[in-house]
Amino acid sequence: MISDYRFGKIVIDGVTYTQDVIIYPNKVDSNWWRSQGHLLQESDLLEVLNEIPECLVIGTGAYGLMKVQEELIKKLESNGIKVIVGSTTEVSRQYNELNQMYKVIAALHLTC
Repeated sequence: MISDYRFGKIVIDGVTYTQDVIIYPNKVDSNWWRSQGHLLQESDLLEVLNEIPECLVIGTGAYGLMKVQEELIKKLESNGIKVIVGSTTEVSRQYNELNQMYKVIAALHLTC
């Protein structure tokens, strides 16, 4: 459960993280980094795809500066994954509700 998000900081299940995270149903990966920084690519989500989520929430940063290519979104959706993309501020609010309805994974960029 996400209880707080602010630029560069997120609180998940009572633990504070200050680096980008992927929230899985049973763990948090706090060492997530993309190969091209502010461009999300399929290779950055290999472990996520192995988990076969019903829903993938992608937080693009407080100001939405991380880019997600439309081709990647279409590929994920063609594999039956509901994809929600938005600023981390927006999607961190949605995550808790979505988590009650789907097997959801969240990939969240915490800064810009």
